[in-house]
Amino acid sequence: MSENLSIAFIGGGNMANALASGMTKSLCDASSFHVVDINDEVLKQWEAKGASVSNIMDDTLANKRIWILSVKPQFLHQAIEAAKPFLHTDTLIISVAAGVSSDTISKWLGSDNKPWTKLIRCMPNTPALIGKGATGMFALDGVTESEKYIANQIMNSVGQVVWVSSDDDINAVTALSGSGPAYVFLFMEAMIKSGISLGLSEDQSKQLAMATVSGAAQLAISSTEEIQILRDRVTSKGGTTAAALSEFQSSDFERVINSAMHAAYNRAIELSKG
Repeated sequence: MSENLSIAFIGGGNMANALASGMTKSLCDASSFHVVDINDEVLKQWEAKGASVSNIMDDTLANKRIWILSVKPQFLHQAIEAAKPFLHTDTLIISVAAGVSSDTISKWLGSDNKPWTKLIRCMPNTPALIGKGATGMFALDGVTESEKYIANQIMNSVGQVVWVSSDDDINAVTALSGSGPAYVFLFMEAMIKSGISLGLSEDQSKQLAMATVSGAAQLAISSTEEIQILRDRVTSKGGTTAAALSEFQSSDFERVINSAMHAAYNRAIELSKG
């Protein structure tokens, strides 16, 4: 696919690096990339990989078919204003900037009476850094099916992709998979601390907790059975697991998770409104 990919990263940080790493394994080589970033050290790292680089928006952008907006959200408007003079009518914009709605980005990219509709908004998560990400994607109506396919290939290079039908769905993705790794890490922290309180060493607790979470996730992924059935198989009536799950249920564990995800969802809506 390398002949079809000509990509500018506007922002060369962690997510851009993750995407580039994934793409160079199967889609293209680093010479396909042009990176714009204000950090000279970041640019040196990209240049060493074989990408072209710049600390300002310039004519090179005009020659890149796909722009990936990967700057921090608070700098996105400024970056778009600087890049707009180099837009072509067929430039595909992919945003991985958290908390900035498609409607806002399309207005920034377009003119007063014509928002930019060749835009895909993505919500990846941090496991993308190791190629195990989960990304929600939403395309405006100016994006063609072939462009959706290319964007899917790009994001699929760092994990799984789920397409959704609205910006509001992206807020739900944010609450589930975008913020989700932190929920898992919190649960792991609690398991480790509890293991220590039961007499295990910190190293023992950490090793067992990480292997348990990883193993359970892999089992769920590889199994054709519902997660509830997998849970029931671990739970003998009157046994240790049943005693533990009873504690979770008495604390209304499911309600806590639901409340937490709704809090994240509501905050995502607030952020998208600026």
